[in-house]
Amino acid sequence: MTADSPATAEDAVRQADPFAKIRPYHDDEVAEVLARLANDAELLDALTQFKLPRLARFSPRLARAIAGVAVRREVRGVASVYDFQMRIAGYMQRMIRTTTDAFEVEGLDALDDDTAYLFISNHRDISLDPAFVNYALYLAGRNTVRIAIGDNLLQKPYVNDLMRLNKSFIVPRSAKGKRAMLAAYQALSAYIRHSLSVDRHSVWLAQREGRAKDGIDRTDPAIIKMLTMARRHADKSASTGDAIAELRVVPVSISYEYDPCDVQKAHELYAMHTEGRYQKVQYEDIRSIVAGIIGHKGRIKLTFGTPLDADHDSPESVAAEIDRQVLGGYRLFPSHQLALEASGKAPDLICLDGITDADREQFRQRLEQVPTHLRDWWLAQYANPVLSRAGRI
Repeated sequence: MTADSPATAEDAVRQADPFAKIRPYHDDEVAEVLARLANDAELLDALTQFKLPRLARFSPRLARAIAGVAVRREVRGVASVYDFQMRIAGYMQRMIRTTTDAFEVEGLDALDDDTAYLFISNHRDISLDPAFVNYALYLAGRNTVRIAIGDNLLQKPYVNDLMRLNKSFIVPRSAKGKRAMLAAYQALSAYIRHSLSVDRHSVWLAQREGRAKDGIDRTDPAIIKMLTMARRHADKSASTGDAIAELRVVPVSISYEYDPCDVQKAHELYAMHTEGRYQKVQYEDIRSIVAGIIGHKGRIKLTFGTPLDADHDSPESVAAEIDRQVLGGYRLFPSHQLALEASGKAPDLICLDGITDADREQFRQRLEQVPTHLRDWWLAQYANPVLSRAGRI
């Protein structure tokens, strides 16, 4: 094998940039990625079907050309990841103004400005959970996070590019076989540790794989085991507590008054209950992302907890502390109390203080739009946080 052979060249690249396949894009890659996006036929078709549906149907080539011009105009002057995120910030401001009634942040001011944290939050929306964390950091003048995103959401090259431009890194979920999955999670653990300890860059991670469609927020201990892999590989004597303290884990509680995807989630829960399985349709996750962004969400509350210390001897102990802080910081809105009342469960937990006629009317209108056979599952999404807080689930 010669020094210039493909295998040797690939090894050299891997050594120089060991996380190249999963990390977010760097600034020097932005121009090439944006040029690729402006000519990506699938992205342009998706944009035309959303923005120019009639023209896309009768003259797809013209519609695609118009979309390409629009993309190039939109990213003009974007030369770095920061520039790209500043464009997103404008859209976030408009989305919050038009689809929410309030956006409140608590606890962030107690965290050190110059420290990199691993923010672990409950997971209700595919894209908005980390987006709201980022927006809170942006408003506070802090650097945004690197975002963990499952490779199941990156089936299209243009989605992969857009997410990695926005500081997303890839969580492997499609690796085949135990050995491949173990290697993938070891690399992921090493990247998260490197980001926090070497790059000094904060990270966002969901407390479990997939959204909590039933409204029950519980941390998966397997996530904690993955996070400790890198430290314990480097230091065989390191305990679970040592590894977690090094990562500076901060639980974050994200509360939505209303979930734009609540009916779709109820449909999935109903299918799982009645048929034992649920089959997603093509691009369903992308549709959920769009629905979450454009749908009405009512009030939003983010609560940043306190960093976990080394006083944990197992992944289960760490998960329990994250759950305690997430549930403790969760804001119960009128929608949660009214759902519990409508469900007929735990009447002793219902608190209707401060609930107005307008709150009741909004709740009634949303419930009326839910198909009858899905209503119990819809109500459960909103009632379960009340039950969880009280230890009834």
